Amino acid sequence: MFLIDKDIEKETISDKCEKKILSSSKELSISHSYFKSGGLLKSHSHENAQITYIIKGRFEFVLDGDSRVLSAGDAVFIEPGESHSIFCLEDGEIIEAFNADIWEML
Repeated sequence: MFLIDKDIEKETISDKCEKKILSSSKELSISHSYFKSGGLLKSHSHENAQITYIIKGRFEFVLDGDSRVLSAGDAVFIEPGESHSIFCLEDGEIIEAFNADIWEML
């Protein structure tokens, strides 16, 4: 399957975050999110593993109480059940991959 960027519509998550779901299956889900400065994904957890890769911008990640500022080229691996949140410090984009159909769970 080919995924052509111009053919995938953005979904509005909040006034400061949009998301494109690139793949959604029981084995692998991938999304591309676009944040404006001040965008927040509140603390949450889920039953699957997740990896988040920062394409551009700066983000504060809180992972089980450990806070780090990450920027382009950095990534974070999130174990199943770990609480995590993301706060956008500078307009940016991230790619998220999950080992499950995360969109069915939300």
